Amino acid sequence: MCWRSCFVLFDPFLPGMEQSIEQTTEVLLCLSPGEAADLKEGINFLRNKKTGKDFILYKSKNRVRACKNMCKHQGGLFIKDIEDLDGRSVRCTKHNWRLDVSTMKYINPPGSFCQDELVVEMDEENGLLLLELNPPNPWDSEPRSPEHLAFGEVQITYLTHACMDLKLGDKRMVFDPWLTGPAFARGWWLLHEPPSDWLERLCQADLIYISHMHSDHLSYPTLKELAGRRPDIPIYVGNTERPVFWNLNQSGVQLTNINIVPFGIWQQVDKNLRFMILMDGVHPEMDTCIIVEYKGHKILNTVDCTRPNGGRLPEKVALMMSDFAGGASGFPMTFSGGKFTEEWKAQFIKAERKKLLNYKARLVKDLQPRIYCPFAGYFVESHPSDKYIKETNIKNDPNELNNLIKKNSDVVTWTPRPGATLDLSRMLKDPTDSKGIIEPPEGTKIYKDSWDFEPYLNILNAAVGDDIFLHSSWIKEYFTWAGFKDYNLVVRMIETDEDFSPFPGGYDYLVDFLDLSFPKERPSREHPYEEIRSRVDVIRHVVKNGLLWDDLYIGFQTRLQRSPDIYHHLFWNHFQIKLPLTPPNWRSFLMHCG
Repeated sequence: MCWRSCFVLFDPFLPGMEQSIEQTTEVLLCLSPGEAADLKEGINFLRNKKTGKDFILYKSKNRVRACKNMCKHQGGLFIKDIEDLDGRSVRCTKHNWRLDVSTMKYINPPGSFCQDELVVEMDEENGLLLLELNPPNPWDSEPRSPEHLAFGEVQITYLTHACMDLKLGDKRMVFDPWLTGPAFARGWWLLHEPPSDWLERLCQADLIYISHMHSDHLSYPTLKELAGRRPDIPIYVGNTERPVFWNLNQSGVQLTNINIVPFGIWQQVDKNLRFMILMDGVHPEMDTCIIVEYKGHKILNTVDCTRPNGGRLPEKVALMMSDFAGGASGFPMTFSGGKFTEEWKAQFIKAERKKLLNYKARLVKDLQPRIYCPFAGYFVESHPSDKYIKETNIKNDPNELNNLIKKNSDVVTWTPRPGATLDLSRMLKDPTDSKGIIEPPEGTKIYKDSWDFEPYLNILNAAVGDDIFLHSSWIKEYFTWAGFKDYNLVVRMIETDEDFSPFPGGYDYLVDFLDLSFPKERPSREHPYEEIRSRVDVIRHVVKNGLLWDDLYIGFQTRLQRSPDIYHHLFWNHFQIKLPLTPPNWRSFLMHCG
């Protein structure tokens, strides 16, 4: 096997030559005539030994289809599917997603993704080439050479979780301010104690970037504090299908300067500073990442993106930051029955943590940033009712990731602490400079040891006694509004107390999504079944306000059982992303109820 380098129209390293913004073609794998002739009918797993990249080729008579051996969900490796009798499907080692490589469509979950195909070409000698057609890199438009940075000119201060305060010349920019209150209803709380001047820092910012609508990034409690002081602060978000601020009016937060910008286009702040927002390749409807460039020096923040910009990112940036922790899901801690024993969960979580560490380390090695910072994973399930989740939802240690990176590359790493500041100029010049990273003063409180639960739980509890829930017909009203149907799935919804026991006087009902009916018993036809127990305060708050079910699922406010053990992507994707943008009309509902 051989490898051919990427074809470009211009050499970006030649003096006076600008980088190309034309489409490029990269040869990912080259098979000799003999190797091409040896391809068997059906599925072939191949590796480019020089690059270590894996591919799948599916041969049917004289036709060959090909793709990268990488699951589109979370980048897992495909292997032979032992349940496949037709020799057409492969199974992901991470979450058992299955891909039919004869069609390049995912079998499980059905209707989810299509795999990106590679171009297959035969050369003049009947060898085989796998080609990837790459559109131009948007950050290469109007390229700028790095200029000299004075000490102190660019400083990055970590506040907490995914929130960074960037000083860029005479401008200040803040990422994803979650600095007070919970996220995901009542499930996530800040691990770190933010600097005491966090609100002043936000008020002094020239612009704020919010990556996506999840409440550990779009924190309405934080923005409420900010809006009380500076409602006109410029906030920038990507033009996602699901608007980041879709729930602004209901939130009651008065912000007047929200800017929605297109993807892949430089946004000029001043002559030295610009930024570009990019979409996620797996969840383009909601997730984004950002490149900030100051005097030609790039800062890349991939935030929570599963495959930021489809995996195509700038290399050798000055600073890269990304999530690292894992544990940001209700799976598998909130599941029970069947294989979901405590031992199985512990082994699964351990394996997932290791896979995530290796994936992040490999990504950093491939991109070769000068400096890497793990962030966006510093949360804790601190409410006493979530003790079980806190004890079982073990997350990665950022130092472990940084140590793994240092074993495999020369990238400098930074594990941030609240209030710590990195001086980019000093670190680029000399990573050993003692003034390159200024730690918070001695005695600064790093970890939170108390959280003000009551105000936020009171908001949730207020929904429990709402007049809506005096009428059982709210169930039909709500699920009709939600609009999910024509899918063979029966769900039992049970309202519970704190310990997930049935709530006295609460609702316990079935929803048949095949015809959107509400039977008293499970139908006699063959059907998949899920049982969802939800804490009554959270489920009623979500229903009343037409909120997404991430507050329930990612916030650990449910307990789930399913038979068979199949992930219903279309169902969960709808309730986590695709619910209507306008809430249910409960006023009309109550008037109709008399």
